[in-house]
Amino acid sequence: MKNFLLLTLLLTSSFSLASKELDLEKFAQTYFKLMTATQSPNASSVELEKYLSLLTDDIGHSHLPYVVDDSRLPDGKESMRKGMTFYLGAHTEYEATLLNVFVFNKSAIAIRYKNYAKGVHPQSKQPIEYSQTMMEVLELEDDKVAVIRKYHE
Repeated sequence: MKNFLLLTLLLTSSFSLASKELDLEKFAQTYFKLMTATQSPNASSVELEKYLSLLTDDIGHSHLPYVVDDSRLPDGKESMRKGMTFYLGAHTEYEATLLNVFVFNKSAIAIRYKNYAKGVHPQSKQPIEYSQTMMEVLELEDDKVAVIRKYHE
């Protein structure tokens, strides 16, 4: 009887742990939805904070060729918040289409998407308009994004 109870407890624990495992495909979809919401013309700090909630506090981020250092720093999320806040509402038009999701074991996801944006640059006040295909490679740690690497096609 003791062995049966022990076996039942072990099986229940195993199923419980397995059921709590992050669904990376679903996570990628959520990430894309929240990330693109920060680019919409009516984006606010609400959308920004929802997106930032997916990231570790020491997030590392590169956006080649503009930002090449993806070092994880204690204030990584705060730096992203500051940088992204500067650009909130800069777009008058924005649309994005998720093209592909690639899952690599339990530690990385790559999303490939096409986007179009039009607006006014907040610093130069010059009109901007672009369309591009992007790929973001997301390295995960404890069910959060720890490093983002952005690439243009």
